[in-house]
Amino acid sequence: MKRFNHDLDIGFRHCDPAGIVFYPRYFEMMNDTIEIFFRNVVRWPFSQMHAVDRRGIPAVSATLDFKAPGRLGDSVNWQLMVGRLGRSSATFRHQAMIDGAEILSGETAIVHTDLDKMASLAWTDDVRAVLAQYCNDAEGS
Repeated sequence: MKRFNHDLDIGFRHCDPAGIVFYPRYFEMMNDTIEIFFRNVVRWPFSQMHAVDRRGIPAVSATLDFKAPGRLGDSVNWQLMVGRLGRSSATFRHQAMIDGAEILSGETAIVHTDLDKMASLAWTDDVRAVLAQYCNDAEGS
């Protein structure tokens, strides 16, 4: 199973007055990681997915477990794997590291959706094939 990695520097916009990341910003960073993954790996950028293809991958669940704070100026390595791949859904597992130490882990469950009908859609074969490379538990349904 592959792991997608990308680095993000903690900026002033991410922090509270104590100089640590304000926890809701981590949910934004998790979503950013998924968006970057779809753009760079799946080769289906959100601009194409939403505006042209009229598809989306809304989150239906998101969780985080915090282990250590991130601080202004830290560089965070975000790692993403697919924990579960269903017919029209996927659960992404996130892990964030600073200098090799885990600061948080979490999951985001998404559903491939027709934006005009607001109904779930099966993954296309090409998208499913890429997601499966990052998955340790692909299902047929």
